[in-house]
Amino acid sequence: MDALLMPQRPLPLHGQLITPQDPGYDTARKVYNGMIDKHPALIAQCADVDDVVAMVNYARENKMLLAIKGGGHNGAGSGVCDAGLVIDLSGMKQITVDADKQTVLVEGGCLLRELDAETHQYGLTVPTGVNGTTGVAGLTLGGGLGYLTRHCGLTIDNLLEANMVLADGRVVKASATEHEDLFWAIRGGGGNFGVVTSFLFRAHPIRTVVAGPIIYELDDAKEIMQWYREYIKTAPDEINGWFAFLTVPPGPPFPEHLHLKKMCAILWCYSGPTNEADKLLAPIRAVKTPALDLVGEMPVPVLQGMFDALYPPGLHTYWKADYVNELSDEAIDIHLRHAAQLPTMLSTMHLYPVNGAAARVDNHATAWNYRDATWSMVIVGIDPDAANDALITNWARNYWQELHPFGAGGAYVNFMMDEGEDRVKATYGDNYDRLVAVKTKYDPENLFRVNQNIKPA
Repeated sequence: MDALLMPQRPLPLHGQLITPQDPGYDTARKVYNGMIDKHPALIAQCADVDDVVAMVNYARENKMLLAIKGGGHNGAGSGVCDAGLVIDLSGMKQITVDADKQTVLVEGGCLLRELDAETHQYGLTVPTGVNGTTGVAGLTLGGGLGYLTRHCGLTIDNLLEANMVLADGRVVKASATEHEDLFWAIRGGGGNFGVVTSFLFRAHPIRTVVAGPIIYELDDAKEIMQWYREYIKTAPDEINGWFAFLTVPPGPPFPEHLHLKKMCAILWCYSGPTNEADKLLAPIRAVKTPALDLVGEMPVPVLQGMFDALYPPGLHTYWKADYVNELSDEAIDIHLRHAAQLPTMLSTMHLYPVNGAAARVDNHATAWNYRDATWSMVIVGIDPDAANDALITNWARNYWQELHPFGAGGAYVNFMMDEGEDRVKATYGDNYDRLVAVKTKYDPENLFRVNQNIKPA
């Protein structure tokens, strides 16, 4: 088997080729989700675009299963595969900021924390996600929900162009004026259409935000959710807040009397002029006396990395997700039952707003199809111990199954496990057929299929 899979001559790589016999193999094959345990035949740690081209051609010519790893953060583990080839972009981390044009060129192996650190030096921010350990590539290709969604739109709404390696080995640029159909598809269509080696983003002059969690007793959760479901629909764009159920971690900045207590919170981010923050946050603080208010002024990289230490790579995670239009009293009661049974300290449920600036983009302007949803919900069972895999998985599945009838139909692809073709179709709705046409044009043999796969015609 190895003789069939290994190259007959040394590949012209500037990076490193890793096989199962190499001492760094077990480290190189790991992804963020510790529940994923796959064994590729080859891992190509690419150093540049030429390496990516060589490995795409090699996979195609040898009919190898091919996975693309950017940050490796994907819950379903689409950055790795069994018995195939992994193109690992983690060595491609160049970031170039043009402060005058307010644009940022980012290579496909960068993490959000690396992007944030670079842009922050120029007083700029690219709207991305909520964890610094997330890969820029995967987050962007799936859409890009985060703290600035209501103010600046999804990450894909700030994507100006992308450099890609296609299934036939060609290197192309996708933008509003070049390969426009491809540019439409990669904005939400995932990794189905090629390897994105770099992204050009529009950045925003946001350096500091007023942000952080306001935490409430679980007994107050129903009242808070009823208020929040109305407030977030009409809040100023500069105010973003995502709702969470959580178990309070046993350490600072949390007071000891709250440690390991099941509670609810809203993670706020105000990204407007800081001298107006107190006035705009006053109605939020007046709703209910919280158990803890940690909202304060902070640099954007601090906010983006707030939970990185709590959720390091290697934890076992199981995700279930849906888009949500309305949060009825009946749905809230279901939430509360399952929140009271959070199975482990790290397990959680989040509701991320999709409205504001993101909702003012037409559903057909990009592949991302749920601009009219109010929230993207994700239920995540998390624990460091593999012995609890069944516990966290069953909790997440049961929670989701009860709530799914109240959902809008599809789910954010970055929050999905391997859930089958019907879920992928539901996620893209009436954009799906157009995605199939683009897939058929650029990847007719479905080389790029280790993902939330859109099959060619």
